[in-house]
Amino acid sequence: MTTGEAPSTWQCALWARLAVLVLAFTTLNSEAQQPAPTRLRIVGGLASVSQYTLHEERFWSRDLARLSGGKYSASIVPFNQAGVPGQEMLNLMRLGVIPFGTALLTQISNEYPELGTPDIAGLNPDMPTMRRVIAAFRPYLEKTLRERHGVELLAVYVYPPQVIFCKRPMKQLSDLAGRRVRVSGGTQADFVRALDAVPVFTEFSELMANMNSENTECAITGAMSGNTLGLHKVTNALYTMPISWGIAAFGANVDAWNALPPDLKDLLKNELPKLEAAVWAESERDTGNGIACNTGAAACTKGTKGAMVEAHPSSNDERRRREIFATSVLTRWVQRCGAVCAQVWDQTVGPAVGIKAPVAQ
Repeated sequence: MTTGEAPSTWQCALWARLAVLVLAFTTLNSEAQQPAPTRLRIVGGLASVSQYTLHEERFWSRDLARLSGGKYSASIVPFNQAGVPGQEMLNLMRLGVIPFGTALLTQISNEYPELGTPDIAGLNPDMPTMRRVIAAFRPYLEKTLRERHGVELLAVYVYPPQVIFCKRPMKQLSDLAGRRVRVSGGTQADFVRALDAVPVFTEFSELMANMNSENTECAITGAMSGNTLGLHKVTNALYTMPISWGIAAFGANVDAWNALPPDLKDLLKNELPKLEAAVWAESERDTGNGIACNTGAAACTKGTKGAMVEAHPSSNDERRRREIFATSVLTRWVQRCGAVCAQVWDQTVGPAVGIKAPVAQ
């Protein structure tokens, strides 16, 4: 074609196709130069409980992307399905192997006993007390995790209180005398021994088998989790005094946290307190629902209705709980842990509940 000639139809079509290819190449090249969206890897709390399924999982797998306009996202797996030993969670976070993780304080307290301070058995008889205790302990927890373990504390979660399931009738604490009682930790064992009962250390996964083997007469566990296991089918009495709870610290490896984009850190600082509040509220609902389901009440909404007889702790039992805690459980805990734990107690939780630590021997 010479200058001034009109292009033929096939030439116009060729140029149009080339223009489309150039545009597509330019677009792909531009997209390749854009940084990939930040995707966080989260090890969350206990699988199958409402705190995880209704709140943690939803926040990380869906809400984060929505709140950031698709700029940030996350994947999450519960720690007890991730092949992560619970007692090693804090160490793995410190090393950066797990950049964002959830550690149960009762599990990591096997190595760092002072971190178990706010959930010693018999300490928290209700949710208001638990809130005061966590508020008193949180500054120490934040400072210790950051300075000693290289972990930035981002949230504190609570699981429902652990109550007592028994095969035979139980109306008061003294009824436990002589019975074999499933426990999950040292301070629960101390509490049970103070009642002249026999503690039987049993993993949650082995609880039903142990109860069915006649090796255990009673079990301390969560009302809803016990219902999920089927404890209401093999026990008759539900004594609803909270023996202990279950507190988890969600945090990040300091280097991983500092490497986040500033706007993502700001978003998490704003949204994680809301997630924490939702988890605490769910724990309160789960407590009531677990009791309702085990006893067959109409308020049961997501469990299996049983026919257990509920026993509320009396004022006398509340006094006995406090006495056992102060003179037996706390004393033995300090004896095992030493002067460090006594000092931590007196600087944090002790003033909030009005109990001074005994002198370590």
